[in-house]
Formats: sequence, C-alpha cells, structure tokens
Amino acid sequence: MENMDNDSQHLLTSEVDHEINPGPMNIQFNSSDLRSKRPFYIEPTNIVNVNDDIQRVTDHASAMNKRIHYYSRLTTPADKALIAPDHVVPAPGECYVYSPLGSAYKLESYSEGYGKNTSLVTIFMIWNTMMGTSILSIPWGIKQAGFTTGMCVIMLMGLLTLYCCYRVVKSRTMIYFVHHINDTDTVLSTNGSNPVICPSARSGDHPDNRSIIIFYINDTGVQQFEKWWNKSRTVPFYLIVLLLPLLNFKSPSFFSKFNILGTVSVLYLIFLVTWKSFHLGFHLEFHWFTSTEFFEPEIRFLFPQLTGVLTLAFFIHNCIITLLKNNKNQEKNVRDLSIAYMLVTLTYLYIGVLVFASFPSPPLSKDCIEQNFLDNFPSNDILSFIARIFLLFQMMTVYPLLGYLARVQLLGHIFGDIYPSIFHVLILNLIVVGAGVVMACFYPNIGGIIRYSGAACGLAFVFIYPSLIYIISLYQEERLTWPKLIFHIVIIILGLANLIVQFFM
Repeated sequence: MENMDNDSQHLLTSEVDHEINPGPMNIQFNSSDLRSKRPFYIEPTNIVNVNDDIQRVTDHASAMNKRIHYYSRLTTPADKALIAPDHVVPAPGECYVYSPLGSAYKLESYSEGYGKNTSLVTIFMIWNTMMGTSILSIPWGIKQAGFTTGMCVIMLMGLLTLYCCYRVVKSRTMIYFVHHINDTDTVLSTNGSNPVICPSARSGDHPDNRSIIIFYINDTGVQQFEKWWNKSRTVPFYLIVLLLPLLNFKSPSFFSKFNILGTVSVLYLIFLVTWKSFHLGFHLEFHWFTSTEFFEPEIRFLFPQLTGVLTLAFFIHNCIITLLKNNKNQEKNVRDLSIAYMLVTLTYLYIGVLVFASFPSPPLSKDCIEQNFLDNFPSNDILSFIARIFLLFQMMTVYPLLGYLARVQLLGHIFGDIYPSIFHVLILNLIVVGAGVVMACFYPNIGGIIRYSGAACGLAFVFIYPSLIYIISLYQEERLTWPKLIFHIVIIILGLANLIVQFFM
C-alpha cells in the first residue's frame, strides 16, 4: 500500500510562497526520489539564440517537454481522456521548439509576451522590412516600361503580391555604392547647384550637346583618382577589407541594433528626391507608341523588366508570419498587411514618378536614367553623397546578418555547429564575399541583378507555394472549384512567365 501511495503521488508538487510571491503558483519538482519520478532521461539540449551565445535548456524545461511527449503517447490524439494537466505544461518563459538536429529554438514571442505590438507598429515594421535597395531601380524600371505603363504595373504588381501574401498569412490555419565621373560622362548644369549627369554618354548620342558641359577631361588629379577608385575594378576589393571581418563575428546582435538605418535611409531618399524635383521641375511629353529624341513612349514592351524588379521590391512572403505574430490585434492582420502594402506601393510610385518626371529632358534623354538613379548625380553632389553613405552603413548592418543566417543553415547542418572553427567560417565567408565581388566586377548592373533574383525567388515563394497550399487545402476539404483552381494556376503561370521573359529582355 505504501508503494502504491508513492506511485500515485504527482510527479510535480506545487509550492506557493505567499510571502515572496503571492501571485502565480511556483511549480517545483518533488525533492524526494527525484530521478525515479522522471519518465525519461533528460539530455542536455542547446538553445539556438541569434542574440546570445549557445545556452542550455534547463532540466526543468526539458523534463516538462518529455512529460508532454509521454502523455501524448499514452493514447491517440483524438482521445481526450488523457490530456497533459496544467502542472506538466512548461511556463511561458520556457517554451522551446525541438529540432531533429538536437537543438532547441526558444519561442521569444512567448517569453516576451504574445501580441506586444500595436497595429501602427506592425504596419511600419512591414514597410521598413520591405523597403530595400530595389527602390533605387524603380525609376529605371518605369523608363523601361514607359511612364504610364510603369505606374500601372506598379499598382497591379502590388495587388497581386498582396493577394499572394494574404494567402501565406491564411496558410497558418490550413495545412552602397559610389559613382565616379570619367572622361565620357556628360554633365548638365541645370541651375548651378543641382547638376544631373548621363554616365558614359557619347557625343553622338544626343544632338543638343551645345548645352552639355564636360568637366575634368584634362585634369590629371581626377584621372589619378579614377584609376584607384573604380566601381567595378577597385571598389569591390576595398569592400572585402571592410566586410569580410564583419562576417566572422560569432554573434550579429551588434548589427541587429542598427536596423533603424534602413528606415532613415529610405526617409532620406524621399527627402532627396523631393528636393531635387523641386529644383529641377517636371519634364514630360506623352507619346504613346513612338519614341522621340528625348522621350520614350508611354507603352514599351520591356515592361517585364519592371515586373522582375517589383517581384523583389514587394517580396516579404517568407517572413510575414513572423512579423504578424506579434501583432496585438490578430484579427486585424489582413487590414494591417493591406495598409502596409499600400504604403509601400505609394512609396515606390512617389520615388519612381518624381525621379522620372524631373529628369531634365531636354537636353538629356529619359533613356539616360540609370539602373541606380543615384548614378545620375555627380560624385561632388553632397546630398547624393550622403544618400550613398546611408546606404553603405545600412548594407554594413544587413550583410553580416545575412552571412550569419547562411552560416547557421549551412555549417549548422553539415558540422552540427554554427561556428566549428575560424577556418570553416573564413572559407564560407570567402565564398560569399567572392561571389559578390565577381558580380560587381563582371556584371555591375543593380537593375539586372534585382530583376533576375526577384523573378527567380518570387516564382517559388510569391507565386507557386501560396497558390499550391491553397489549392491543396481546398481539395482536402472538398471545397475546390474550377474558378478557384484556374485563377491560382494563372498566378503560377504568370510567375513562371515573369522568370522566363527576363532572359529575353
């Protein structure tokens, strides 16, 4: 009888210290015969935390996790007779997701409080996360598509990617850069204080060269500067010295604190574009199908280049669930997501339209708009120089974070350790930096890189996966209809066509 009484005791005992903490109950292990009360041996398990070093899961939390699994194996999930009691469930601060590789991922949303952000904070988090270097190529994309066509494409792509992102959210419930002026750059002095240039424009490209002034042609000092500061021959190698040491840090928590530079750089770009447009004025002529000496037609068949850029510009589908899970008003996730996409669309339209409309034509052709519109301002332009500095520091904070993610995913799965040795990490980072240097030396076209990568990544994460998940879930629930099936197949076909057509433009 004594043994039976011992066996019938709770595995955990509740002790409440009303003098110290009169609030929640303090759950502790029974100190008597502790090891015999545990259903399994508790292995030491690592916590993967981006901001801290590797930690250990406490024995308390690990025991809780084992007991929950123990209860789940006593009967089928459909049987509600044996449900883990409250004293077996871990405390909110000790919830972990256990991976098959032996690591535990701490659920920060539970430890810090679920739903801690207001809708306003959530909206601007999405806006800030979605804004990136692709905003520099939006004016070039509008030039490639035509002014009117470009504005329509931006709005349509915003709606399409919003719908696909909406499908991702609902799936939870279903199953830097410096410009140099070389000898061939042509400079237009508009009012003496706001010059705009057409990089590498030859004297025969534009007939009205009487109004174009060429500077520094015989300046030996500038030629010497160009020799040592070339954006495709020397600058990428300078960046190796700057970025490679940052990639070797064990923890990127220092850089994660500077993500606000992303918001500051975008706000400064908006100020820069507004200031330049105010001084340059608008220069527009509308010709629907034929190009003229200084203006492109309103409708051009190169518009898929803009759709490729926009696929990356509107890409947030892989992390939208993470951004929305801390929204205090979960029932307003769809509304907040829609508002965020509307703000992003308006930002792209504002930057693209103002840069395109204010580009001085004549004497320069609209075709001179560069893939990075900052290239259309000379290096001695102070405002554009400040913008490049902002973008450089932004990339210096984002780049190590991306390198850290690559290290965790590759080295962690191959060697079982995210930092096996400085030699392993250095080899990986040399490969990562080397790939970027090769692209900067042999293909320094930001617009091309963005549209190719955007169309490739967007095919899977924007168009295929959300549509397939929705189709499969409807099929399993026997609610799939032909209109819904055809509509989502068309979305997948559009994503595939968006990728294929990039190679023919």
